[in-house]
Amino acid sequence: MDAFLAVLAGAFIGSVLGFVGAGGAMVSVPILLYVFHFTPKQATTAALAIVFLAALSGAIPKMRTKEVLYRDALYIWGIGLITNIGGSAISKHLPNAFITTGFAVVLTVAGFATLRKPVKANPERRMPLGILIVTALIIGAMTGIFGVGGGFLAIPILVLFFNTPQNKAAGTSLLIISINCLTSFLGHQSQWHLVKWGIPIEIGAVAVVVSLFASHHTKRVPVALLRKCFAYLLFALAIFTILKTWVFHA
Repeated sequence: MDAFLAVLAGAFIGSVLGFVGAGGAMVSVPILLYVFHFTPKQATTAALAIVFLAALSGAIPKMRTKEVLYRDALYIWGIGLITNIGGSAISKHLPNAFITTGFAVVLTVAGFATLRKPVKANPERRMPLGILIVTALIIGAMTGIFGVGGGFLAIPILVLFFNTPQNKAAGTSLLIISINCLTSFLGHQSQWHLVKWGIPIEIGAVAVVVSLFASHHTKRVPVALLRKCFAYLLFALAIFTILKTWVFHA
């Protein structure tokens, strides 16, 4: 049964990353927590490995079609190293309730960000350095502490305020997610031994295949509808996480 559930989980995570371009960790952490009964620290560590592999496989087709902003992605990763590594170092000392509550807040913010629509139809332009730095530090902190890649923040910023085409924003997001998750995963090295890797490896393998396929076919699906459904899923997961942490924790 666990093997079957792992295949379903990997397909779902890969679909989210491939079609939406973000959100893989935001669904993989709850799956590991509530379906496979990982602890919060185990779930965030394992999710980093799963999402790194799936996001990288989804980014490769975007690289081939030149739908990745390498400058923005590498700057966000490089500047965010400060908070990414710092968050990874302190995460093992944080209470489980803090991690799950903070994760629920991240889910909620991500849901609202996903629902936003472009405000202008102006030509595409580069992200200013100041906004780039702030974005990078926030994304780095979220990756280090909560195990999320930060694509949900990068995509709305690129699309809403800098008029980046949706496919290019998704490709950039996937590259940001993959290198951020790899960095944070290495920062979680002291927690690797806590994870039973059989389930995450199976989930990751399926997610890689599905993400690669989905990333090739994003132009054939109603992305706006998918993003709306994904946003409502994030809200539901946030509510469930809060209830599980503070009401039904016993």
